[in-house]
Amino acid sequence: MKISILDDYQDAVRRLDCFNLMDGHVVKIFNNTARGVGQLAVRLAPFDALVLIRERTSLNRALLNKLPSLKLISQTGKVSGHIDVAAATANGVAITEGIGDPTAPAELTWALIMAAARRLPQYMQNLKDGLWQTASLQPARNGLGVALKGRTLGIWGYGKIGRLIAGYGRAFGMDVMVWGRAGSLAAAQKDGCRVAATRNEFFEGADVLSLHLRLLDATIGIVTAEDLMRMKPSAILVNTSRAELIAAGALQQALQAGRPGYAALDVFDSEPLAAGDPLLRMENVLATPHLGYVEQDSYEKYFRIAFQNVLDFAAGRPQNLLNP
Repeated sequence: MKISILDDYQDAVRRLDCFNLMDGHVVKIFNNTARGVGQLAVRLAPFDALVLIRERTSLNRALLNKLPSLKLISQTGKVSGHIDVAAATANGVAITEGIGDPTAPAELTWALIMAAARRLPQYMQNLKDGLWQTASLQPARNGLGVALKGRTLGIWGYGKIGRLIAGYGRAFGMDVMVWGRAGSLAAAQKDGCRVAATRNEFFEGADVLSLHLRLLDATIGIVTAEDLMRMKPSAILVNTSRAELIAAGALQQALQAGRPGYAALDVFDSEPLAAGDPLLRMENVLATPHLGYVEQDSYEKYFRIAFQNVLDFAAGRPQNLLNP
């Protein structure tokens, strides 16, 4: 089969132990992202199979209609709205899925929480510029970092990642408060977490508020500007899930108003994020380039399954089909 691996920004896939599974097939790896249906159609037209790295490229109906040679989309992890499944099925394109692992994104979330609480990026950058114990040149922002013990950790979404974050919070002596659907709240209570009485209490009471929701039609823009403005000026908003969970434009506006006072972000409305994006120019934003699942063990797990799905499909015994 002629196989394309899309959006391998770091050219990491060919160095994975599992890449040898692709021996005997023609594999083309793209290290940059193409934009627009026309450009993508030209790039992807020759291939029988595409291996996607999570949601980095969207495959909509207009694009799928222009790929008559395509037979298989092998997804690393789970499909999450970036593939038009109905259009793929109508075009005779099989979609296979893998599995996810919450470990790497949960650990990155906690790293961001700790770095944001202690203002580590600012201190580190200013130290390189010869400034000792200086978080900001602006007196109003040159305050002390804070410890996590005794503070309230708000978690919206008590799935696999949310549960891990709750455990980390308890280990650091935090008061863990959860918000979400009824099933999530029941599970959180069973695990000994505190459930917020109301949505307003959740946003008003959190010192650190971390989002762990799946992106669905019902969750797009679920965090509103009004929610954010209820947060403490000292609070930290953490989003390693999906940028679209927050209403368009609301986060920048809220940060400029000082509620919350800080944000730690791993996800953005447009990725890769443009160097001139306003969020990158804000001192009260810690930003990382969507690294949640970008980790050695995760890549080995994701791609080993994705490659095996390609091999099984080529051998006529497809496994893990989303659209059988």
